[in-house]
Amino acid sequence: MQQQDSWTATVVEHHRLRRDVAVVRLIGEAVPFRAGQYVDVSVPGHPRLPRRLSPALPPSLDGKLEFHVRTVPGGWVSRSIVEDTRPGDRWQISAPRGDLTVDEEGPTVVMVGGGTGLAPLRSIILDLVQVPNPPQVYLFVGGRTVADLYASDMLWLLTQQLPWLTTIPVVEDVTDPGAPDDWYERIRDHVGDSALAGFGDDHLLEGTLGDVVAAHGAFVDHQVLVCGSPAMVRTTRDRLIATGTPADAIRFDPLD
Repeated sequence: MQQQDSWTATVVEHHRLRRDVAVVRLIGEAVPFRAGQYVDVSVPGHPRLPRRLSPALPPSLDGKLEFHVRTVPGGWVSRSIVEDTRPGDRWQISAPRGDLTVDEEGPTVVMVGGGTGLAPLRSIILDLVQVPNPPQVYLFVGGRTVADLYASDMLWLLTQQLPWLTTIPVVEDVTDPGAPDDWYERIRDHVGDSALAGFGDDHLLEGTLGDVVAAHGAFVDHQVLVCGSPAMVRTTRDRLIATGTPADAIRFDPLD
């Protein structure tokens, strides 16, 4: 019997969260990936330019998928997904890959997510909800400004509901409002004065993700997962190793 290597899913929701960030939800054939893995996605308009994306939900038998997509400079496909995706669009999904995984019976987990690098980490967290006694998880999630913390409301709710999850939001400059963004302003107006929708100023740590995480010490007996831009992943990994975290304890996945 020939093994299936491509699956079809249909867009059912498209939410623009920032000028350059959107959440896309689909339903289709069940894709056999593991929480934390990434897949290749082909979208209408650019069928010959597959884009590597990480599902933000764990696998489901009913074929639900969710992707967090940020536009990248010169990225035709990412910009098209963020700006032009519509319900009814049919996507092709292929080639689950990657080893950004957690040992459910292993030691404490430290997760470091920059930007939409949060997506596979969220998938793993939601997968751990099904485990009777999940390990303690510390999630460092960051951006250049407060506005870059696009999923802070969802993370606040998860952190309140899961006693084994601690979320640490990190921004490089707490005083920088970032560039004007109508999408961000609409969401902030909807949730009230708190742009973090739950996390307050006393929850924020200032600095780069690599520096802030490394300042918490050497993670000698931990599972460490890092996902974000290639530069962020490289810098964070180097900082962790320099402060005593064993290199073989770090699993990492740089975004395209």
